[in-house]
Amino acid sequence: MPFHQYDYIFAIGTIFAALDAWNIGANDVANSWATSVASQSLTYLQAMVLASIMEFAGSVGVGARVADTIRTGIIKTSLFENDPALLMLGMVCAVVASSLYLTFATRVGMPVSTTHSIMGGVIGMGVAAVGTSGITWVGSGGGTATISSGVVQVFLAWIIAPGLSGCFAAILFTITKYGVMLRKNPAVKALLYVPFYFALTAALLTMLLLWKGGGYTINLTDPEIAGTIVGVGAGWGLLMSITIVPWMYRVVLCDDWQLRWWHIPLGLLLLRRPAPPPMPEDVQVVKDYYEGRLTKEELAARKAAERGDVEGVGAEGTEKKVSNGENSDAGSEGPSAPQAPPRKSLVGPKPEGVWYSVPVLFWYVKWALLRGVDQDVVKAQDNKSALSRNLDEVHAYAAHYDNKAEYMYSFLQVMTAMTASFTHGANDIANAIGPYASVYQIWNEMALPAKGKAEVPVWILVFGGACLVIGLWTYGYHIMRNLGNRLTLQSPSRGFSMELGSAITVIMATRLKLPVSTTQCITGATVGVGLCSGTWRTINWRMVAWIYGGWIITLPMTGIISGCLMGIIINAPRWGMSD
Repeated sequence: MPFHQYDYIFAIGTIFAALDAWNIGANDVANSWATSVASQSLTYLQAMVLASIMEFAGSVGVGARVADTIRTGIIKTSLFENDPALLMLGMVCAVVASSLYLTFATRVGMPVSTTHSIMGGVIGMGVAAVGTSGITWVGSGGGTATISSGVVQVFLAWIIAPGLSGCFAAILFTITKYGVMLRKNPAVKALLYVPFYFALTAALLTMLLLWKGGGYTINLTDPEIAGTIVGVGAGWGLLMSITIVPWMYRVVLCDDWQLRWWHIPLGLLLLRRPAPPPMPEDVQVVKDYYEGRLTKEELAARKAAERGDVEGVGAEGTEKKVSNGENSDAGSEGPSAPQAPPRKSLVGPKPEGVWYSVPVLFWYVKWALLRGVDQDVVKAQDNKSALSRNLDEVHAYAAHYDNKAEYMYSFLQVMTAMTASFTHGANDIANAIGPYASVYQIWNEMALPAKGKAEVPVWILVFGGACLVIGLWTYGYHIMRNLGNRLTLQSPSRGFSMELGSAITVIMATRLKLPVSTTQCITGATVGVGLCSGTWRTINWRMVAWIYGGWIITLPMTGIISGCLMGIIINAPRWGMSD
């Protein structure tokens, strides 16, 4: 039966566990979707709808039914056998510290590791409660076990995660760059590569689900696992070859502007369609993924025009003359680019009337529910700030590739983002509900969880998943702005390489039992792809330093907050009424 004398501790833990899960949604989910939104493979609303589905399904469907009480074994639970309530209090302090720090980091737009945040909280409360001897600083057992547990894994993650993901992403994009983008007829080459990429992506993501997993058990031998991975990859690649590849051929190469996404299941039958009628002028089948981004030549021409120089060089190597004293219709900037249609707001302007009128009340409801997704994240990334003053120059050093070829990679990018999001929900929600599950079990039974593990009831998974979705729906845009074009120029082919490179790193690290963070993986992959342009100037190093600084201060900040809370509470003087 519950120990009601500790109801207040359980209530505080519930509140701050909800805040922690909310912050995981607002801060961490951008790792899976920022590149898809920044490259314009998906609109922000589409990404949020898919993220909500995949994150919640991962959290509740295959979320960890058994969670480490102390997250990655960094504190010895046996030290709390005589006083389980002290561990319950410590877990509450850890969650309070983690949620408060994540709220600050999210507010200032700093992507941080939520895993390291809760680890810092646990370390801080552990030092305050049982001293430094109760903390596992370095793992035992030899091999990778030495660095896959304990505090040392945090420091190694700063090097391993961004380094490995940067290498894998760079290799993938280099193959794409020289095998597709720089070849003659890149759209045709991309169409030939697409089935292979779909097969590779499906195989790698199957590997991720089998090795990293969630609350399910895989009862397969190593040969059976290998056969499953290869079989799923080959089967998915074949399915895409007879469904989406014919559709992309008709849409992209044949300019069949009448086809819609629901025609994809027709597959090979689409090849028998007659030639499409002429495309209306107001119809755009393939968007311009580089709209508003200047090349080096265009940027130089604009600067020359601003200075009033005699001439500047255009994007095609032709001169753009700036006349002195002559009024030229051509001007110094050439023909103006077509303006994109105005973006329609989901919330809309506030109607006139008193606050209690039906239209105004309805507008307030829309504002509360939709404001978080009614954001133009891509446009907001262009806003100048101390961290992004020179974005035009950063983007100008990145090459612009064929939009039709880029279009084909957008489907692959959505696929990798969805699976990464599903896996994130299945695993990282434990950062919030793992300590909370321990709090609940100790409060309910007044005993330590057996073998340092806490059973996670389904209602806690639903609770954590719902708070996570609310967080990404209401405030996820804040981090999304900093992980996109503010780091380097994004496009579907680049974003696909970044996401798959990050996924490969997680797969390899999981198999080798090495510590990595999804935030650090996607940041490293972004830098790796950016450097494939052959110059360091394609990277916004101010933003990289800002993000890396966030990683470094996360653990000590949460540790200090948690340790101070725990130390003050357990050492506070008690005053009683004398008889």
